[in-house]
This record gives sequence, structure tokens and C-alpha cells, in this order.
Amino acid sequence: MDFETKIISKEILNALYDSEKTLGTAESCTGGRIAEAIISVPGSSNYFKGGIISYGNEVKERLLHVSHELIEAKTAVCEEVAVQMVKGACLTLNCDYAISVTGIAGPGGGTPETPVGTIWIGYGSKEDVRSFKLTEDFGRDTNLAIATNKALKLFLDYYKEQNPPTEESEK
Repeated sequence: MDFETKIISKEILNALYDSEKTLGTAESCTGGRIAEAIISVPGSSNYFKGGIISYGNEVKERLLHVSHELIEAKTAVCEEVAVQMVKGACLTLNCDYAISVTGIAGPGGGTPETPVGTIWIGYGSKEDVRSFKLTEDFGRDTNLAIATNKALKLFLDYYKEQNPPTEESEK
């Protein structure tokens, strides 16, 4: 885990620790790296509910309630699946917020329509899910590191936007 990822994880701890809000993850291609980054910070058990590694489509469908028809029509690597993964994680893990990742880290598995390096990140709450698409291929390890870091950063920025500091929280 790189230094920047640890810093972002610490910032997430600072934001969520006393908030009474909870976070979960639903990861496919990152295979638990986001959850690992979150729990690397002591105190994360105060807000982190857990994660689901949904590497296979069956797990996405059964545990995260991703539509089978959607996966059949658009594949598991699309914005809509990333969004449904966030909603499903919030439901299954009973958490306020979730981060999801689905993509093709490489080196194989890509297609002309969805090349290696295509990774969709979802983040937010059941009612408000945002998404972001990574499209460049830097090799498997780097693709996964970039996706992990970007997912954490996007969630942190989203959380801060949804929960701006108040005068009392700044004391």
C-alpha cells in the first residue's frame, strides 16, 4: 500500500470516526484492497462494517443484488453495475455509505469495447451514488493501486461534500 493511500485512509478515519456513519465496500477487481486500506488505520472498526469481494458475477447478483439481466446486457464492467454494487453493499452490510469497484485489471480479459484498464468506481449512499471511470492500462499492479487510491479519494471528497464541517466540528 502506498503512502498516499494510507494518508487518505487516515483522512477517512478523521471524517467518519465520530460521525455515527458507517462504510462498507463491494470490490471485484481490487479483491479487497480498498477494505485493506481502510482497516490499516487503527480505529476503523468504529465505522467500517465490512466488505464483499464479488469477483464472480454470481456473488454480485446474490449478495449485492446486481441485476442478472444488466450483467447479461452490458457485462459486469459498466457504470450501472458499479452503482448497483454500492446500493447492494449498503443494503447487505447495513451501512450508510459504500465504495464499489468493477473492472478489468489485466493483463488479459479486455475486449475492444472494454479494454484492459477499464475500471468503474462507485461511491455514495443508497440514495445518492456517484461513479467514475478509469480507462488507462498501466499494468495489473498499477491499475489496481490507482483504482484503490482513486476510490478512497472520491469517497472522501463525496463525504466532505455531503457533510461540510460545522463550527462545532472545527473546534
